[in-house]
Amino acid sequence: MSIADLRQEYAKHELDREHVRAEPIEQFETWFDEALEAEVEEPNAMTLATTDELGRPAARIVLLKGVDERGFVFYSNYESQKGRQISSNPHAALVFWWEPLERQVRIEGEVEKLPEEESTDYFDSRPHGSQLGAWASPQSRVIDSREVLEKRLELVSGEYSEGEVPRPPHWGGYVVKPRTVEFWQGRPNRLHDRLRYRRDDNGWTLERLAP
Repeated sequence: MSIADLRQEYAKHELDREHVRAEPIEQFETWFDEALEAEVEEPNAMTLATTDELGRPAARIVLLKGVDERGFVFYSNYESQKGRQISSNPHAALVFWWEPLERQVRIEGEVEKLPEEESTDYFDSRPHGSQLGAWASPQSRVIDSREVLEKRLELVSGEYSEGEVPRPPHWGGYVVKPRTVEFWQGRPNRLHDRLRYRRDDNGWTLERLAP
């Protein structure tokens, strides 16, 4: 079978204006809870897209670690590719795909660093090995071999063999503050339901988009 012949028909759910919440964060939390109930594998996995100073895009999967009235929270190395791109252009897009529910959520907005104390609190909650890894990995940099990482981890493990591991100054959290949030529900014949919340000076506007 060719790639062009791969097709999937969607018909599990509907999405209409009368059955969504007034605020996009509330609607996201509703759908996220339903993804948990449906036992979607890693429902907090999301594609994060950023651009460099020339507008060239890059995308990768990261993990959502919180959502509140500010927006969508994740953590990373500030000196990684994504960190450098966010520094030069603090705008990003997120995509969640929950296949068992035939649902997608798209978010676009501005990115800000979290307060240092919030990043520290989360770092302190991470497994010990993950804490050491944050020190050991020069994320997104070219390295000669796997052995380079293992040697750096060995050195860090020795340095922090006792006591707490402090948060590296180059590691912390970001929040994507949404400007638009689109909820996509798969429907038959590719006539999918798309509802978008768009923020302006008067708050959130809800509108339906053609599929």
